[in-house]
Amino acid sequence: MTDAYDEAKRLGEVLRRARVLARRTQGDVATALGYHQSKVSRLEGGKGTEDSQVLRAVARELGIPLASVGLADVPATRNSEPETDDMHRRNFLAASLATLAVPAAAPSRAGSGALVQALLPGPIPPAQDEDQDLLKLGERISEVRRLFYACDYTRLEGTLPSLITDLRNAAAGSDVAVGLLATAYQTSASLLLKRGDQGNAWLAVGRAMAEAERSGDPVVLASSVRVHTHLLARGRHTSQAITLVRHTADQLTGAYDQRSPRYLAALGLLLLRGVTAASSGGDRAATHDFLTEAKEIARYVALDRPDAWANFSPTNVSLHEVSATVAFGDVGLALEAARPLMRRHIPAPERRAALWVETARAYSQQGRLADGYQALRIAESCAAQDIRRPAIRELVADMAARDRRRTLPELHHFSRQLGVPA
Repeated sequence: MTDAYDEAKRLGEVLRRARVLARRTQGDVATALGYHQSKVSRLEGGKGTEDSQVLRAVARELGIPLASVGLADVPATRNSEPETDDMHRRNFLAASLATLAVPAAAPSRAGSGALVQALLPGPIPPAQDEDQDLLKLGERISEVRRLFYACDYTRLEGTLPSLITDLRNAAAGSDVAVGLLATAYQTSASLLLKRGDQGNAWLAVGRAMAEAERSGDPVVLASSVRVHTHLLARGRHTSQAITLVRHTADQLTGAYDQRSPRYLAALGLLLLRGVTAASSGGDRAATHDFLTEAKEIARYVALDRPDAWANFSPTNVSLHEVSATVAFGDVGLALEAARPLMRRHIPAPERRAALWVETARAYSQQGRLADGYQALRIAESCAAQDIRRPAIRELVADMAARDRRRTLPELHHFSRQLGVPA
């Protein structure tokens, strides 16, 4: 391990010296290659040097003999389109995912019976909807994503099982349906995480990753990796989550002006999931890198509608920045950053609620329990079902427990309503 670390640092120093001698900035080199400056910065710091494709490109740009960085000299012929080229990287991405140690699934909770049954492998039940038109199936996927962002988890849980069954039938003869099926599994995993059911969420993530690989769509793959990252971070496997985001993003970044909005939104959301994982793990450097690149992508895409790919925008980047600041305990800065967002139109109820929940966390850290309670009630008005997920119930219970003199009877009443009396 030490030898590998030393070699990575040596390669980074070779790149840095060559760039300095050429009188070029990191940004200049990155722009010439269609990368973000942070990628060159990480390479020079000895991070990401195992990615031979990026290392080769930077070495060629700086005129470094490839043998000096441990690479063979092969012709650099790349005539494919950017998104087609990404498709050729699928197997490499899949291999990288396989190298990550996946924690054992947590014990499954009872409930969500029909959904969990639909996630189990086995013979495909007959389609519940005889009309397997791909356009109609796509519309149904958009609807379940809308339900998720609207925090209508009860309807979503009732809708997903039949949709998964119909998509499994359609996927037998359509790559497009395979991608839609992966998205249905992704949504199932996200819903189960909201419910606090990590055991069955792992089941859904496994199905999502398998179908994403089968679809051959880098956008679907990035979205499945995002949910996988969420699950890793929720299980406190933050270093694995950060590695997964970095590796996948490194394969998909660059030439943003040539990408479709759908592609950029999926990549941006993946980076924002990296922000959450890194900040929860106390990694300020990784948090800064992910935020910086997400902000760069937001210059090229600003989808701010509550549908399948519309949860990425400059607003959402700002929301994650607030959340990260709260995670690091910089609550004064967090509240300052949150105030302008409170006046901004945020169409997705799930995102509006998230803003007020993070505001409540900041107030709670300051000991301003009354303000925190008011922020939580605003969050409830945005998304009543979302406020009942386990993480928020724990926050409410903690706030109520700290009000030992019971100066806020409404807070204790709210806690009892959520079933978590202090």
